[in-house]
Amino acid sequence: MIMDEEDFKRHLKDKTNEINEIIKTYLPAEEGAQKTVIEALNYSVLAGGKRLRPMLMKEVYTLLGGRSRIVEPFMAAIEFIHTYSLVHDDLPAMDNDEYRRGQFTTWRVYGDGMGVLAGDALLNYAFETMLSASSMKTEYEDIYSLYEAMQIISKKSGIYGMVGGQCADLEAEDEKSLLSEEALLFIHEHKTAALIQAAMMAGAILAGADLETIAGIERCAYNIGIAFQIRDDILDVIGDDKELGKSTGSDAENGKQTYVTLHGIEKSEEEVHRLSDEAMKILDSLGGNNDFIKALVAMLVGRRY
Repeated sequence: MIMDEEDFKRHLKDKTNEINEIIKTYLPAEEGAQKTVIEALNYSVLAGGKRLRPMLMKEVYTLLGGRSRIVEPFMAAIEFIHTYSLVHDDLPAMDNDEYRRGQFTTWRVYGDGMGVLAGDALLNYAFETMLSASSMKTEYEDIYSLYEAMQIISKKSGIYGMVGGQCADLEAEDEKSLLSEEALLFIHEHKTAALIQAAMMAGAILAGADLETIAGIERCAYNIGIAFQIRDDILDVIGDDKELGKSTGSDAENGKQTYVTLHGIEKSEEEVHRLSDEAMKILDSLGGNNDFIKALVAMLVGRRY
């Protein structure tokens, strides 16, 4: 059973506000000779966002019995990593976007050189933030799990995860031939799903989950990420600009290949349902009160229950 829409919206707002406060406690002070890059870092993080990755991390952590504050620096760090990827995506050398979430992008405010440095700073500062968890010994004794969670986040955000997916996506833009489904899913898995996997798996690790449970969470997060991306591809074709808060039709305009261009709207919708159904079953197998996280997944993939 999934909570009703009004109840979900109330919980979502409260949890988003809570995450924003946690993130703020880990932001660096804007001072010293490096003040400008710190300002650019903070500007990037405070530009807004749904905070979905730290939210998923916390929900999995709590669902599996986690109760301490040890998860908080990891929640902030995963958002820093996500933000760095957006800052670099927006750069003139990449997507050359001047606006994000209704305001100027980081490079547009601080210059493209400082935009590069802000992204670099966010990635490095994410690991500083995670390492700060090792000082919270009074709340958490399993130090090994901290490093295991960091290893997962590092791999899923690096060359074998998000960066690798970005590389494949960038090269695909220069290809004249059609992408295979395998190549397209590689991009979706690594560019989109990997950081969702990192968030949810880290939450499970910090909660002390066993290997079988962590593997199930990895599969669940894969399904969520791929379904989310396919749904995004669908909305680019049939969505409304005002409702979505961003322009649609850009994929077709830019000749970009998507799951929809390969399989059409109907088959794509079916795949979103199949993937999200499987993700829901994995969440149900974990036990506990999973009403909110299931409603969150439903929102992410555009489903209503």
